[in-house]
Amino acid sequence: MSRRAFLDLTEEKLSVYLSGNNGKSGFSPDVTTVAVGAGFSFNVGGNLGADESVLSLPLGLLNFRILEFPFSDVKKIRELVPFAIDGLILGGSGSVVFDVVVLGRKEGNYRVLVAYVMKETLGSVLETLKAEGFDPASVTCLELSQILEKGGNGEIADLLMSPPQITAEERIEAALREMERPALNLRRDEFSYTVDSEKTRKSLRLAAVLAALVLAVFLADTTMTIFSVRSENARLRKDIRSIYLDLFPGETKISSELYQLRAHMKELKERESSFVGVSPLETLRELSGAGTPGLALNEVTMERDLVVLKGECASLSDVQGYKNRLDGTFGDVVISDTRPSAQNRVLFTITAKVKKA
Repeated sequence: MSRRAFLDLTEEKLSVYLSGNNGKSGFSPDVTTVAVGAGFSFNVGGNLGADESVLSLPLGLLNFRILEFPFSDVKKIRELVPFAIDGLILGGSGSVVFDVVVLGRKEGNYRVLVAYVMKETLGSVLETLKAEGFDPASVTCLELSQILEKGGNGEIADLLMSPPQITAEERIEAALREMERPALNLRRDEFSYTVDSEKTRKSLRLAAVLAALVLAVFLADTTMTIFSVRSENARLRKDIRSIYLDLFPGETKISSELYQLRAHMKELKERESSFVGVSPLETLRELSGAGTPGLALNEVTMERDLVVLKGECASLSDVQGYKNRLDGTFGDVVISDTRPSAQNRVLFTITAKVKKA
């Protein structure tokens, strides 16, 4: 954990209270004290290993005004205070740094204590501390915090005029409270503490750079993947074209291999229906087995499941007998034509349907 320092500045000395090495709120027993010279000059000799610090200004450096407002919103009050005190300060409100403390409500209005210090004075003290390695996160006042702790709503003005004496033990106790929650903070406007903001900005910049690097890597990977996929697609299309040409070498106009292959498959399926379940050799064997001496088949035509037989025999009775024998093997056997030939034989035509397996 970070080691913190409380800088207790008075008109005569600067006391530095350091938190323990474990970073807890309690101060170590060793207190560094240095004398304060003219113009609040001092020499601490380094920041004594502190990572964070809080400064307490002496009450004598501050000036005060008590104002009344119809609301207690501190943010709104801070916006209006410069207009309220502008004519009360030599050099105007722009020459001071101020903070406000809402004291309480009285007769429908809120009484507000305005504490301010000259910008020139605060800037000088902060520059001296910066040279010593300190950059206080907040600027408060131990005496004022004790007055606010002890004083009632109507006693604040009297206590500010005649502040009570504070023992060393009380100063340390007040310093512990101010480290955690300052009663006021005069590090405002151009004196605002920027270290945390700068750390945040650096962190955000680093996060932005890392995010940009991650995005760049992602885009590079995505780009490589796209090029790889495109290359693979081109190779596959080339292979598909080559296989298609091997299957259908006669085609010269190819717009879509997939679409044209589907068309060919549809055509083959239509042709398939002509042969499924029909065995030409088996059909011829059955036809020859049904024949008799003197009967000759001149032409046999098979279209899908229809068989057309053209032949000749000695008489009509032979044609009828042949038809009857075919009935056992074929279906819908019909004698469609008979007529005499020049050789006194009978020419006939028989149609039949093949029974599919």
